[in-house]
Amino acid sequence: MVILCPGQGAQVVGMGKAWAEGSTAARAVFERADEVLGDRLGSPLSSICFGTADGASERINRTDVSQPAIYVASMASWAGMCERQGVGPGEARLSATAGLSLGEYTALAIAGAMSFEDGLELVSLRGRAMQDAAEASAGGMVALIGADEAQAKAVCDRVLSGGVSEVLVCANFNAPGQIVLSGHKGACDRAASEATGMGLRATVLTVAGAFHSPLMAPAAERLRAALAKTVMKPARCPVMSNVSHLPHQADAEAIRAGLVGQLTSPVRWAESCAWLARESGPGGELRQGAEVEFHELAPGKTLAGLYRRIDKGVKVVTHDEP
Repeated sequence: MVILCPGQGAQVVGMGKAWAEGSTAARAVFERADEVLGDRLGSPLSSICFGTADGASERINRTDVSQPAIYVASMASWAGMCERQGVGPGEARLSATAGLSLGEYTALAIAGAMSFEDGLELVSLRGRAMQDAAEASAGGMVALIGADEAQAKAVCDRVLSGGVSEVLVCANFNAPGQIVLSGHKGACDRAASEATGMGLRATVLTVAGAFHSPLMAPAAERLRAALAKTVMKPARCPVMSNVSHLPHQADAEAIRAGLVGQLTSPVRWAESCAWLARESGPGGELRQGAEVEFHELAPGKTLAGLYRRIDKGVKVVTHDEP
């Protein structure tokens, strides 16, 4: 089976609660996360996820909180799924794993390339570093609906014409006709107007900053230092890279470099999913005799929705709740 791991934006109060209530293994994941993080988030992570902490609905949307929260909710749902199948998380048969942005860490942890604890420490630092970088720069993001890559790049070129000293780049290729731009807030506002004039639909997103753009360079350097100290092991299945849209190389340094580069490079999710769909079909390298199933971990069902736009032939089973 192929496991799909959600990224930032999937967070919602109550995520993972049904899994924790219905699965001993899932509950143990939240308990371990609370032990590792302690009071770093001001309240136990589980209480923020489940909505019992003061101000949970506001806090869960902060980048430094949402990233570890989503990671833990996804890992808990994976543990619960495996428990129901009667296997350990490290014993389940995997064809490949893939995660959208933040979800790439979940994908690597599930594949055994890093421990749960190391992954939690990394996404916690990543969230803090990205929050700090966002607060240090007036950045934003704007979604273009109906645009292809050439049109998205044309919007960026028009906004930055005349030597404008701002940043505006393609940041997320989520699905055909769904591309997100990232950069300085003023450039994003002008991009929305420019795109509308080109007959495209544009929506300025409510986000903390300009993710997957050069404005995240300070966060990338902090992450690089942490990754250098993180033990990486060979993954037991292909793990997709957001940067290359292909499976990570087996080399630990290449994985570290890919995770650092991901903060300032575009996320090639649509191409990753197209590769997985192709290689899961007849004659594909992931097809080992039996049909390959696709499963999306909690929280949410965003990735299943994107897959319907990428390849209607792929059916994704979602596990937002048991």
